[in-house]
Amino acid sequence: GDSCCNPQSMGYIKKIVENKIPGIYVLSLKIGSNLIQDMENSFFMNANDQVREVCSQLAKDPHLKGGYNAMGFSQGGQFLRAVAQRCPSPPMLNLISIGGQHQGVYGFPRCPGESSHICDWIRKTLDLGAYTQAVQEHLVQAEYWHDPLKEEDYRKNSIFLADINQERGINETYKKNLMALRKFVMIKFLNDTMVDPPISEWFGFYKSGQAKETIPLKETSLYTEDRLGLQEMDKAGKLVFLGVKGDHLHFSEEWFYTTILPFLQ
Repeated sequence: GDSCCNPQSMGYIKKIVENKIPGIYVLSLKIGSNLIQDMENSFFMNANDQVREVCSQLAKDPHLKGGYNAMGFSQGGQFLRAVAQRCPSPPMLNLISIGGQHQGVYGFPRCPGESSHICDWIRKTLDLGAYTQAVQEHLVQAEYWHDPLKEEDYRKNSIFLADINQERGINETYKKNLMALRKFVMIKFLNDTMVDPPISEWFGFYKSGQAKETIPLKETSLYTEDRLGLQEMDKAGKLVFLGVKGDHLHFSEEWFYTTILPFLQ
């Protein structure tokens, strides 16, 4: 529901980073030929195609050939993790996920642009058939819909999240590429009313078979079996879990300067 260069969101972040770190090069990714397409693609362009497009943009950018830091907001956090796992050239140095839903979502209580009819339509579609092929191919939010009551359907039919989370088998390349990060920083909004469950922002999720009790990353099979290398990264001090008071993507400039900017310098 956002675009690369909105002066009140991503464009604003780009500006304050450039102001605070003189000489830094900041690329705000645009997916589509204009801002309207960029916004619409965040709802309707297959996430795998988005990741491919971003990998292409990064590979062609001469400023990034020596490596880059990546910062993703909300679904951008998990999409950039897919970039880290699938596209090691140029190398991603640090990944900063601000409110990214790394175990997916089971609920869409307040989608961006609440007054929009798009949100109501998306909710109904997710409830009716998140794992049908047509919905998976054409609705971004379905591609990280994780139903703890239908784990088998999720594992079998999720075309994006189940793949990058190694739910159908181990892709050693994904694991190796993610483990090459210097730091993987995950920020969770402590009063989040949009992401369900909010612990997904720290790689936790609902305990399988129900939708009330959640478990942290360290109790998930993803961690205990170390399918993505997160356990090894954790032991090496590469995982950083940060909490910030506030609702989804609500933070102060001061917090951003003192907490996030050090990872970019």
